[in-house]
Amino acid sequence: TPAAPARRPHAARLAAALAGPPQAMETGPRPAVTIEDAGGIDPTPLIDQLRAGDFEAADQTTRDLLIEIAGADATKRGYVYWTEARTLDAAALGAVENLWLHYSDGKFGYTVQKDVWRRQKGVFDRFCDKIGWTTKDEVTGQARKRRWFGQSEFFYTLQEAPKGHLPLTSALRGTQLLKALLQHPLWETDDWKRDL
Repeated sequence: TPAAPARRPHAARLAAALAGPPQAMETGPRPAVTIEDAGGIDPTPLIDQLRAGDFEAADQTTRDLLIEIAGADATKRGYVYWTEARTLDAAALGAVENLWLHYSDGKFGYTVQKDVWRRQKGVFDRFCDKIGWTTKDEVTGQARKRRWFGQSEFFYTLQEAPKGHLPLTSALRGTQLLKALLQHPLWETDDWKRDL
């Protein structure tokens, strides 16, 4: 389809821009990421948010980027179907992951979550407990999932958040999207890893 080839050059430029020398990420005001096409994947807001420690904004930007990476249909509807998650562009997804790992000192990212998922044997409730997506209800005293609508109950600092807490992935429609992201073929290789 025409949409897929149009995304690949942007994703490749994104990955190439992020693979530059580490000092470009750390010493300059912002990395040399120039994506002229307004429809391209621009990681600059994510980089700026993560660099500033604004993990809440970076979390939302990550969801927005996943929608953009998934293509025109996902952009129209405003979310990614779980069936699209395993086919997300590997270069773009790898770049997003590298940024999360780099700016959280390895505490946040999909591969961190994948490791916790594996250790919890794929049991969603145990996974949520381990990464802090569960809390105790003030009224009933029962365990429940944290809420991000209205006043978010999640943690957005390195000090408060457990390992793997971010980025958040909606489970409103079930756990398939999270499972599909964690099963992306990219994570089975080292091709995505970059020293930033």
